[in-house]
Amino acid sequence: MDKKYTPKLWICVALDLLGCASYAVPVLGEVADIVWAPVAAIIFYRLFGGTLGSFGSMFTFIEELFPGTDFIPTFTLSWVIRRIFVAQHRSSVVSR
Repeated sequence: MDKKYTPKLWICVALDLLGCASYAVPVLGEVADIVWAPVAAIIFYRLFGGTLGSFGSMFTFIEELFPGTDFIPTFTLSWVIRRIFVAQHRSSVVSR
């Protein structure tokens, strides 16, 4: 059984807040999103890895690139998804 790493919740929340910080400066924020999108995608893939990391990093890249979609807490939602699936996997292993 391979152990999947789940990043800390506070790291995910901090990265989501950093992504939302572009709303603070209206014009400069959209330029910052162009820079932040690939950085966020790389960080996402390194944090989550595997299938979730692959699809999530693509979603994060697109979400950060398009204006007005920065409010989606991608890192935090992925943390919740990972925790749910890890808990389900553990319970199915125990019940066998």
